[in-house]
Amino acid sequence: MFRTLTIAATLSATTAATTAGAEQIGFTDWTEQRIKLLSSNDYTQGEDTLTFVSDNTISLLWTRLPESLSDATTASWDWAVRQSVPPTDLSVKGGDDRNIAVYFLWVPEDVVPELEEAEIRSLIGRDDVRILQYVWGGNNPVGEPIPSPYGNPETGVTIPLRQADTGSESVTVDLIADFARAFGDREPGSLIGMAVSGDSDGTESLIEAEVSAVVVE
Repeated sequence: MFRTLTIAATLSATTAATTAGAEQIGFTDWTEQRIKLLSSNDYTQGEDTLTFVSDNTISLLWTRLPESLSDATTASWDWAVRQSVPPTDLSVKGGDDRNIAVYFLWVPEDVVPELEEAEIRSLIGRDDVRILQYVWGGNNPVGEPIPSPYGNPETGVTIPLRQADTGSESVTVDLIADFARAFGDREPGSLIGMAVSGDSDGTESLIEAEVSAVVVE
């Protein structure tokens, strides 16, 4: 049984269902991006469910989202952790292991055609890309935005949804409200992609986790 997570006004209880204007996002075509040359998580990519093991490793899977979701306002998913990394400080570079991170990437509308074929490696670090990641892990206050300790802190922000532990739950996030809290009074632009990662190399620990029933609307 999934426990529903509620955080301030930006999260609410939901049953993940595909309705008019919403799209369920499958995992079969997602592409792995290694963060370190010899480090890779072990992913099993199903149509509805992504399971992975991160054993002293780090990498991510990512996908482009269809143009019809470029102005999406909400997202929901189920996630579960059977084996957890220890609590970490998500604001510390190199010490920020986390069980699961779910990323959303926006770019200005006028550069979408230019970046049509861009992979996530070339998107990360661009000054005009905004990356919001929702995290299960760490020991930071739940719901409080954390500027990324990597690169430009104005382009990447973490929002912890649950501290490091095991269990399962369903979540819904308000992408627009959280974008405003993370990046201030600016237009989000076009939502072009998503990613999921697990990170256990800093603590040399083990993660067993899954993400499923992803719906973007």
